[in-house]
Amino acid sequence: MAQGNNAFPVQATVEQGTIEGNYDTKTGIQSYLGIPYAKPPVGDLRWKAPQPLGMWKGVKKTKKFGPRAVQAPVFGDMRFRSDGVSEDCLYLNVWTPAKRNTTGLPVLVYFYGGGFVAGDGSEPRYDGESMAKKGIVAVTVNYRLNIFGFFAHPELSEESPYKGSGNYGLLDQSAALHWVKKNIAAFGGDPDKITIAGESAGSISVSAQMASPLSRDLIAGAIGESGAAIPPTLPPTPLKEAEQIGLDFAKNAGYPTLTELRALSTQEIYEIYNESRRFGFPQTVDGYFYPKSLVEIFEAGEQAQVPLLLGWNSAEIPGMAFMQGQPYSDENYVAKVKEAYPEDYEKVLKLYPHGSPKEIELSATALASDRFIAYSTWKWFDLHRKHSEQPVYRYLYSKLRPPLRDQNLVPGLAGGTMEKGPNAPEAPKAVGAPHACEIEYCMGNLDLVTEYAWTKDDYKVSETMQNYFANFIKTGNPNADMLAKWPAAEANDTTPPVMIIDIESKAMDAQHDARYEFLDKAYGNQ
Repeated sequence: MAQGNNAFPVQATVEQGTIEGNYDTKTGIQSYLGIPYAKPPVGDLRWKAPQPLGMWKGVKKTKKFGPRAVQAPVFGDMRFRSDGVSEDCLYLNVWTPAKRNTTGLPVLVYFYGGGFVAGDGSEPRYDGESMAKKGIVAVTVNYRLNIFGFFAHPELSEESPYKGSGNYGLLDQSAALHWVKKNIAAFGGDPDKITIAGESAGSISVSAQMASPLSRDLIAGAIGESGAAIPPTLPPTPLKEAEQIGLDFAKNAGYPTLTELRALSTQEIYEIYNESRRFGFPQTVDGYFYPKSLVEIFEAGEQAQVPLLLGWNSAEIPGMAFMQGQPYSDENYVAKVKEAYPEDYEKVLKLYPHGSPKEIELSATALASDRFIAYSTWKWFDLHRKHSEQPVYRYLYSKLRPPLRDQNLVPGLAGGTMEKGPNAPEAPKAVGAPHACEIEYCMGNLDLVTEYAWTKDDYKVSETMQNYFANFIKTGNPNADMLAKWPAAEANDTTPPVMIIDIESKAMDAQHDARYEFLDKAYGNQ
């Protein structure tokens, strides 16, 4: 742990008892790591909504990260500082700049990404110390993942008081928000000034918590980085459908009943799930966390009526994801577009034009990125600006990554790096900022992510983005002196302002919203 020899112990009293963390005299920041916020979801509590924690006696040491949720190393590039892997994973971490008499600090609660199958609040890129230095109480939250976090089954629905199942990871996040609301004053935080944020599955989570009646009254603001729970990006499925998926899975594994499933060890469930090659389980419209779909909730104006700051990256996923390995030729690109949009291919070719191989690469990258995650984030933006009186700020993160320090590594899908295989082809030169690359910039953590050869330009972009985020967390508005003006979007503006975050950041009118209008029809989300 980074406390080194500069720390002395400090204590705080929360609802359940006293905890002991560290006060770093070098940074002035207190950290409390691995604070339990709900009962361990083990034994009979496996696949149940998180249960309130009882009191403890004495002083609980909270000086190291708790275990991370059970997960395979899906993204080889994720780096963890957590204490192993366990079903007992419902812990959160707090960093605070509070002095002995401080009160009323704004609060950031950050949810990690990883497709709801991987990730952890201990990852260095999410570290809360840098945000704490900006005068914010920063919190990262662990929540259940994959089969442990999103498995639905008819018997699970039958036994639950709300007659639904699945969504346990989202219910964990909601329980953590309730804990923060009750306890954050013990760390100098203002319980009425909680902003939630996250990237990828974490951003999807933010959209979900904004929509859910369980959480929407707990928050004062929301930040989404690439992703919303809107088709095609991991949206919630009808409960009956999710139950059938779970039942089929259980039958195929040879353990059709809930009693049999709960009797299995962590190892057995982990291996059965991995052998199935499933990428998680869907969220569910369970009638409890989600009374209906996210689009329906926002269209009814029933979401949290709070300021929203959101955006995505300029090249979320390579064009090859759309081309499926075919070279960037006119013939190949047109064929792929016709295959994906047989009725509307001419329109798509106008919106994502083709000509030179370079233009095709840019268009294929844009189309792959939009289909993957940019469109759903745009739809969230569009819904909130049209069904809320609150300001909505949109960005496009565009800073190209610097080179890796180690030439034997290649960038990974989830933001870090992986070993280059012996026969790996040379990666194509980036045409924009890839998925997840902005996290260490906006959280002020370039120094903790050591794989890249950061330059002055990178630190400049990080300072700009972190200051926008910090201002928003403090006031609901990213603007302040010394930063380029970031206008909020009006409800019916067809070219709403977008803050281009780069070495020279500036607001511009949206260039390509016609693409999202088209995809809105294609995905049937209108």
